[in-house]
Amino acid sequence: MFISHYGIAFGAKAAAPETSLGSLLLAALFPDLLWATLLLLGVERVQLASDATKGSPLIFEYYPFSHSLLLTVIWGIVFAGVYFAVRRYLRGAIVMGLAVVSHWLLDFIVHQPDLPLLPAGKLVGLSLWSSTSGTILLEMAIFLLGLGLYFNQTIAMDEVDWRVGFLILLIIGGYFWPLFGPPPSSVTNVILTAQAQWLLVALGYWADWRRVSKYYL
Repeated sequence: MFISHYGIAFGAKAAAPETSLGSLLLAALFPDLLWATLLLLGVERVQLASDATKGSPLIFEYYPFSHSLLLTVIWGIVFAGVYFAVRRYLRGAIVMGLAVVSHWLLDFIVHQPDLPLLPAGKLVGLSLWSSTSGTILLEMAIFLLGLGLYFNQTIAMDEVDWRVGFLILLIIGGYFWPLFGPPPSSVTNVILTAQAQWLLVALGYWADWRRVSKYYL
């Protein structure tokens, strides 16, 4: 779970106020959600290594369908097309597609050179995960900026907006626990943790349900 992806989803609400936070989370997290499913099916592969990087104990052996640049762009186009077909909201469709592609761009900054550009071929990555403090500073900056944009765009219909607060606490806890807690004991645990993000997507719909755009009031 990498918190900058959540920051992109929150911040994207400012660009597409009629799109639910849940949908934006689904788009921004989609490559990881797909990755977890393909791991479960044995299509993609990952290994655990305590000394892989300071920012992650994972060695990404093979994940071209979920994390190659080409396929990520294609997934983004698919997301945009499906969303527009269902909602007829062009701005939301464009933002959804860009949110999917943003996942690869953020991963490119932190990953070791293990991200494929094409399903087969050159691997790239800027290796920010080599620095725990650098990773936290960048990811938290993106997350906080996204929250700022979200709260600037929306206002709660309830007097106390505990739903969004609860979601934010879960996201922050889920981010810092792997960094400072014990490493995952198996690849199965990695898969289960990644699949748990579906719950956060669902909570995004639930939390955003009672918020409206300030500019529609």
